[in-house]
Amino acid sequence: MSDIPTSADPSTAPITPRLLATELVCDRGGRRVLDGASFAVGGDTAADNVLFVTGPNGVGKSTLLRLVAGLGTLESGEIRLTAGGGAVTGAEVAEACHYLGHRDALKTALTVSENLAFWRDFLAPPPVGAGAGHPALELDEALAAVDLDALADLPAGLLSAGQRRRLAVARLLVVQRPLWLLDEPTSALDAASEARLVALMAAHAAAGGLIMAATHLPINLPGRSLVLRPAAVAREAFA
Repeated sequence: MSDIPTSADPSTAPITPRLLATELVCDRGGRRVLDGASFAVGGDTAADNVLFVTGPNGVGKSTLLRLVAGLGTLESGEIRLTAGGGAVTGAEVAEACHYLGHRDALKTALTVSENLAFWRDFLAPPPVGAGAGHPALELDEALAAVDLDALADLPAGLLSAGQRRRLAVARLLVVQRPLWLLDEPTSALDAASEARLVALMAAHAAAGGLIMAATHLPINLPGRSLVLRPAAVAREAFA
């Protein structure tokens, strides 16, 4: 396995972006899922750049990530991403995100390398926060970072569930975007693969990138927590 790329030199790192969500209200299927959620991600330390979203099944963890990614509709509230003197809201926030959902978003007829090339060419640079977070890697470097370089020419349809998840993770590495939205990111990963993912997350946060991770399992990474509760959302992210 190759070494995981390290974070950028702190002396040359860009200004850390900041994600601010204010009084988010969202209904799903005629039911209120989020009711006044407010939180912030981004600060002076790497731990401030990581927010774990936790809570029981069906409480709105995935919904919250999808809202930030521009894949849902708010009844009210605002999501804002700032960096230096720039700021974006609404759909433009999505352009600064990598969203890793439950599904791995792979084309089974394409090879491992072709899938990664598709995402590299499809995703545009972020509107704000350029340079913050894990640097963009070449395709072979990204595959090596998730230990899939030996399978570059294999059709993605032949991958195991864990290998498919690792390929989805590699998508985070081929285009630099400051905000990673990860929904159950360790799903289907073995212990070694999970350790590599956590190291990549740590490098991203240390380089000024932001992470929101919805999870019901502990992840060995310093960060803050937002606990969602049925019929309402905890309004405070605590250390």
